[in-house]
Amino acid sequence: MARFIQPQFPTEHAGIARFERGLQSVAAGVRNFDGARGAATLMLAALVSAVLVVANQVIDTWTEGHLLAAWVFTWLVGFAALALLAGPARRFAGALRSGLKAWSVSRRLAREDARLWEVALTDARVMADLGRAMSRDAARDARYY
Repeated sequence: MARFIQPQFPTEHAGIARFERGLQSVAAGVRNFDGARGAATLMLAALVSAVLVVANQVIDTWTEGHLLAAWVFTWLVGFAALALLAGPARRFAGALRSGLKAWSVSRRLAREDARLWEVALTDARVMADLGRAMSRDAARDARYY
């Protein structure tokens, strides 16, 4: 009697599959990262720590054995700084991010213009196209004035 054995071997390596899933989860985390929120949190932490350092310096001058009152006052200052500075820090981080994005776009456009100009210096057809475009823009601007 003949028996045929048909083993079922996996077609992919378990370790490589696990590694690919890990890479996909890292990529998903990078896609979902909100830079403005992280920058606002970092800025808020810096501002609150600066306020706490100042409060600690003030408390050191008048504590003289009132350590519990100094500790409570320090935490009160810390929580008040968190509450009062969260909104402005978030707005500042958003404005900083949009400003950096606009600057980055303007730099990219300037590089593209410089590259096009370099090509136009070596190719008469591109230079003619640029000349027509600039004269068309000048004529359009003259109509609006």
